Amino acid sequence: MNTPDDQRLGVQIDVRVRQADLGRNGSASTIGMARWLEDARIRLRLHRFERLVGEGGFGPFQILLVGQRVDRLAPAGPTGTHVHVHTGVGRIGRSSFTFTQAITADGRQVGDGDATVVLAGDSGPLQLPDELIADLDEMRLPETGTPTAARPRPERLQRAHYSHWTTLRSRIGDVDSNQHVNFIALTTWYDEAVAAFTSHSTGTGGAGPVPDLPPSSYQVQYLGEVTYPGDYEIGLTVRSADTDSVHYELGIFHDGTCLSVADAIGPRGEPTAEALEATLAAIDSDSRGARVAGAVGSTALGSHFGASLEDHGPNVVL
Repeated sequence: MNTPDDQRLGVQIDVRVRQADLGRNGSASTIGMARWLEDARIRLRLHRFERLVGEGGFGPFQILLVGQRVDRLAPAGPTGTHVHVHTGVGRIGRSSFTFTQAITADGRQVGDGDATVVLAGDSGPLQLPDELIADLDEMRLPETGTPTAARPRPERLQRAHYSHWTTLRSRIGDVDSNQHVNFIALTTWYDEAVAAFTSHSTGTGGAGPVPDLPPSSYQVQYLGEVTYPGDYEIGLTVRSADTDSVHYELGIFHDGTCLSVADAIGPRGEPTAEALEATLAAIDSDSRGARVAGAVGSTALGSHFGASLEDHGPNVVL
């Protein structure tokens, strides 16, 4: 059931922390928090829109996620803890809208995120019906003036942009009701790529404990279908590194086509001198400042309003 909260935080839904939500350090992982955000969105009630669909006044359609952001801001857990996910609507366009969300526990914010959604039919995006817009308006949050995320730079769609590769095969358990690999599963693929890179860069390479350096922040845009069965490659390059953190750029490829891109921020760890030298050499010093300025975590999703599915490509069910 939806519980109205104050206007700043939006609709509150309580989520119980599960063992699968925890990372290796015993607190919620970024993937676990992404699941909480998804759970809260699914449990929202859009009464006017649901009535319209039930009466046959709209459809057939699919609800597609074209982009998301999730930031893990502080530890949360252990198993059995209840956290509060607050969900509002940041922007509403002709065929898309963005949920803006925050996660709180014990009176403090521990995470946040966004999710941009489109309604699509067989021929492309559908105009949002008045009933859905009325439901969304009731959850609209005050405009924050946060800049929107830019579309991926052209080089992000090219294999040559990435210097490290991880190969994965889609699993039937990753497929959702829309016959696509679910976006949560895709985020775990990005985690796999970062883990492979950090294992190599810290010199363990499978010979010792795997370093626990998962990203705390993801911003993802979905560009095409990821399906089962299939073999996929996840490319990774380091955009910048500082004393405490590493900024990654990642992409999922199939037969040379880029199907999703992500920006991520993770802890630096203790890379070997050789790996650090190679990493820094791969960063273009002339563009380093511009790339850092676009780091994920400082931008909110929302560039998709009023755009068509031809601009984004269909992918994952919300």
